[in-house]
Amino acid sequence: MLLNDRIKAFSELGKFLNQFKCTGYKKVNSVIHNDDFFDEMTHKIVNAVHHNGWFTEKSVLFSIQQWSNLLKESNLSNWVLQYNLEKVNSKTVGIIMAGNIPLVGFHDFLSVLISGHKVLVRQSSNDNQLLPLLSSYLIAIEPNFETYISFTNEKFKNFDAVIATGSNNTSRYFEHYFGNVPNIIRKNRNSLAVLTGNETIQQLEALGEDIFRYFGLGCRSVSKLMVPKGYDFDVFFRAIYSYQDIIKETKYANNYDYNKAVYLMSNYKLLENGFLMIKEDENYGSPIATLFYETYESNEALLKKLELNKEKIQCIVGQNLPYETVDFGKTQHPQLSDYADSIDIIEFLAKIT
Repeated sequence: MLLNDRIKAFSELGKFLNQFKCTGYKKVNSVIHNDDFFDEMTHKIVNAVHHNGWFTEKSVLFSIQQWSNLLKESNLSNWVLQYNLEKVNSKTVGIIMAGNIPLVGFHDFLSVLISGHKVLVRQSSNDNQLLPLLSSYLIAIEPNFETYISFTNEKFKNFDAVIATGSNNTSRYFEHYFGNVPNIIRKNRNSLAVLTGNETIQQLEALGEDIFRYFGLGCRSVSKLMVPKGYDFDVFFRAIYSYQDIIKETKYANNYDYNKAVYLMSNYKLLENGFLMIKEDENYGSPIATLFYETYESNEALLKKLELNKEKIQCIVGQNLPYETVDFGKTQHPQLSDYADSIDIIEFLAKIT
């Protein structure tokens, strides 16, 4: 199977996914194999929502739409043609996927297959509804994929490399079990925003997207703010007020009430607006419905802090920093080359022998 064949198959998958949007479903007759898969996909979306209480129809469709936008032939070609993939010696790469947000492991899945390797997938039970169907669609488009894609619920056997995503605790197990093969092992990471006090209302409102999308459960979700000493949080609260309806989601509201009660009983100082709490804290991973913050007195002190903690940070929202940053409102819109933990997966896969 040639690289162009793989690119073509994934671009057809992108066309299929483009029928399922937050604004509604629209069956397009020109989509290949649509009669066999369209109705089943609508059922799988419903199943994904019922299977995981944190998955809403809106969040599932948002993820699907992001992938439909990325899986265009031009995007895929521009992404992979910078690598030498024509002479890849096909190996079996195991992927252990997280389940915190819908299709969170799809980038790894895509990367392994587009690079010419076989994939052995172990999904999280929290996110196991959509990917098998998307795999079946790929096989329908390109039958050669049938020998390249397999799923398992057991321990991996007969694999040559591993990409595993988990917590700081599970990473120790991964490192022990997979340390003798080429591997990428991901630990906990969180994202933050660096504010100066000069942001526009539009920028702060867009930051709400980075905070509240997927209820803040993604590693690219902003869970902490770095703000100058004396920062006026009233401006921030006014800007994000349009996200107030998130408190109507039962699981989010339950976490808000629980965490607020814990904080108040512990006599922690809080700022809150009825749907988000802000707490001063040096940690990076904040509980649901909570945003941590730290103050800085100088840019030099800020940059030193970020450098010391770079292994805990997935991405940074901000401007005019000597780091790669993400625009306000764009953390959940990564491009194909925005690699988790800044590890170039395609380069890793191209070197497996």
